[in-house]
Amino acid sequence: MVPRLHSPAAKTIGLRIREARQALGISMEDLSHLSELSLTSVGKIERGTQSPSAETLVRIASVLEIDPGSLISGLTSRDFGQRSRQYTAREFLREQRAREGAGEDGAAENGTPYRAEPDAS
Repeated sequence: MVPRLHSPAAKTIGLRIREARQALGISMEDLSHLSELSLTSVGKIERGTQSPSAETLVRIASVLEIDPGSLISGLTSRDFGQRSRQYTAREFLREQRAREGAGEDGAAENGTPYRAEPDAS
């Protein structure tokens, strides 16, 4: 069974790591040892089947002598897969203010809690 891609972002990050590793001429085993990560984790990250934590990105980038930010540069929340709510804090607050007349407790007139939805525009 072929492992499932974690997200388009994970694939992009993995490709960037692989390219930097290969440019230095080190193996996955070397990267694993130097970054103190398991070989399995390094392999999954490079294939995009595992999304690395911030700590892991910094460890890997340090070994590869690159800026950790270069591994995520240009990625957006949409690159990390489907989310049920894709709106910013500013959009949420704007909608919340627009609905302030709903009641003291923040519930809508029917008693259900307020949940902002993203703008259609």
